[in-house]
Amino acid sequence: MMPVSEVSGTPYQRLGGAEAVRALTERFYDLVESEPVAEPLRRLHLKGHGLAHARQSQFQFLSGFLGGPHLYFEQHHHADVRAMHSHVSIDTVARDAWLACMDMAIAQQQVAPDLAERLMASFQRVADRLVSA
Repeated sequence: MMPVSEVSGTPYQRLGGAEAVRALTERFYDLVESEPVAEPLRRLHLKGHGLAHARQSQFQFLSGFLGGPHLYFEQHHHADVRAMHSHVSIDTVARDAWLACMDMAIAQQQVAPDLAERLMASFQRVADRLVSA
């Protein structure tokens, strides 16, 4: 999966680097743990390695996806989101819950509106590809 393109710096840089990507990831998973809309995500994570593992993996993946260090690839030797999720069946309800939580996290992190729109468009494309046929 190619990182999100950005004319005036990568999204990673525009967000504020590792610290900001970590904060976005943590906020996202705080919402996954607390928001009623995220119940399908909590159930999916029970089938995987759990939320603590997902927090770290998502930070690593987003780092490279957003144009920063390719931490996930360095550790796992791939960054294939389909392979990452092969142990779970993702339906449109789970996809929409993920997108809703990420949209809330981006808003709460006060990401610039133009960047927020680009991020959500990229996340939408990836999330659509993960929905099981």
